[in-house]
Amino acid sequence: MRFSVFLLLLGLAGAVAAQTVYRYVTPDGRTIFSDQPVPGAKLQGTVAAPTPPSGTPPPRPSSDARRTAPNEPPGEARVQRLRDATAEVEAAQQDLAQARLRLDAGKEPLPGERTGTATGGSRLNDAYWARQAANEEAVRKAQDRLDAAVAARNAAL
Repeated sequence: MRFSVFLLLLGLAGAVAAQTVYRYVTPDGRTIFSDQPVPGAKLQGTVAAPTPPSGTPPPRPSSDARRTAPNEPPGEARVQRLRDATAEVEAAQQDLAQARLRLDAGKEPLPGERTGTATGGSRLNDAYWARQAANEEAVRKAQDRLDAAVAARNAAL
């Protein structure tokens, strides 16, 4: 009886380890990894499940002792770094959302961004394309800032 329960649990563990993980991107640009559909998000693909580690994990070095002041408890400095990093991630997310809104709102040409043609029509001129390039560059910089902030927050964990 114990052996059959062991085999059942072993089979369930294998099924969980082989579970498919999907990558979704929300309308505000966040990436979510989930094994279930995410409402309002666009499916970007699947991600292979990580292989379980073999053996025992290596010991994690304690970096708190090197980063803290002599009078400060080691955990306090780490908590403060994590708070600062999280605040930076939130600010970067807001900047990215605002840059994307400006990009979307700036698709329509402004007065003076059209030039008349010889056939009586009009075309978008260089001022329009320069503004579009500046908006796209602002989105790229905001995304880079968010990526760096997330990496710094992950390092603070």
